Amino acid sequence: MPTIIGDKMNKEEILDLIKIGEGLTLEFKEGISSDLGKEICAFANAKGGKIILGVKDNGEIIGIKATNSLMSQIQNFARNMDPAFSVEIEEAKDLILIHVPEGKKKPYSANGRFFLRIGSNSQQLNREEIKEFFQKENLIQFDNQANTKFDLEKDFDDNKFDNFLKLAEITDNLDRKEILRNLFLLDGEYLKNAGVLFFCKNVKQFFISATITCVLYQGNTKTNILDRKEFDSDIISNYNNALIYLFSKLNTNYIIKRERTEKLELPEEALREALINAIVHRDYFLNGHVQIDIYLDKVEISNPGGLVSGLKKKDFGKVSITRNPLIMDLMLRAEKVEKVGTGIKRIRDSMKAYGLKVKFESTGFFMVIFERSDITKSDQKSDQKSDQKVLELIFQNKEVTIDELIQKLNLSSSGIKKIIKKLKEENKIKRVGPDKGGHWEFLE
Repeated sequence: MPTIIGDKMNKEEILDLIKIGEGLTLEFKEGISSDLGKEICAFANAKGGKIILGVKDNGEIIGIKATNSLMSQIQNFARNMDPAFSVEIEEAKDLILIHVPEGKKKPYSANGRFFLRIGSNSQQLNREEIKEFFQKENLIQFDNQANTKFDLEKDFDDNKFDNFLKLAEITDNLDRKEILRNLFLLDGEYLKNAGVLFFCKNVKQFFISATITCVLYQGNTKTNILDRKEFDSDIISNYNNALIYLFSKLNTNYIIKRERTEKLELPEEALREALINAIVHRDYFLNGHVQIDIYLDKVEISNPGGLVSGLKKKDFGKVSITRNPLIMDLMLRAEKVEKVGTGIKRIRDSMKAYGLKVKFESTGFFMVIFERSDITKSDQKSDQKSDQKVLELIFQNKEVTIDELIQKLNLSSSGIKKIIKKLKEENKIKRVGPDKGGHWEFLE
């Protein structure tokens, strides 16, 4: 029989919980399946959580009939863990809610395998990995600590909270504290550090190094600084503003056929992923900050902390362990992270598609180093740049003449005619009518 809990949730409270959606502390399941033990184990090894039976992954309620046999099955999954475990179960009409407390004898295994809740996924680790992780991290996570200095009334920014709710598609007609509680961001009446980083009015008042600094250098070294910008707002604003700054300092190539499309010199997906990783996986106990250094030959994105303890170099890019699971969960909900554990692979794949190299270094800091394309060294690339300028001017004015192109680009008549001939031979453009009175057309 299920363990009876003292303070049961009513049906409305469970429905409010479902509106929040799956995440670090909440899992939906349509019914009993063989992987229920894995989910219980993962929650027990993390900070606990709730499993709702009778709900699809997308939040659609299909219901489930509670029977004594089903309730016993649920407890058996917990009892068969090593060490044995116990969960609390309650029935709310057509739903079953399983309360999984944080385990006191970590690490736990289910069927000889060890699982840890990371974001909205339960990820398998081997015993040594998970044991080493808990030991070295000392079970202390910055983002999970209550911030007793933060005043929920005076220091909380409602606009940032409302923006997050929109990004996460969470209904805003719920009580604010109830939403924060369901997101596992409250410890009693105190907001946890993860919530402070996302929703405080002045982050520097609480964490002076929770910033992102961007620096643009003149050459390939730090000798001459051309520009410097520090972003010190909430995590989502810092992320967005730092990306805008970075993109503005990189070169953009224009690909023109029938329409003009823009392509950044480095893959946007890789830059976004590296910055997300720096924010989510940094060690907030250290004084350093996330930094973006832009050189002529490379871009470096770094964060304090190095690799997370318990993660071996051979598993880098294959296994995902985060120092800050609550921050990861909030970024996942805001759709800033696509899928846990795939970021490094996407960075590598997108850079390979650009024909560029990327390196990862871990000392006291973790650093991603992106090779920039050299647009100045070869005559071929210089020619491509001239071709691009001609296409751009034709795109802007399809009636532009050869003489006007010569004047606007400050090139010789023979130079322009050579470029035009080349573009025609490549079937990129054609001239319809005479030089004066005619027009250009773009070809496939």
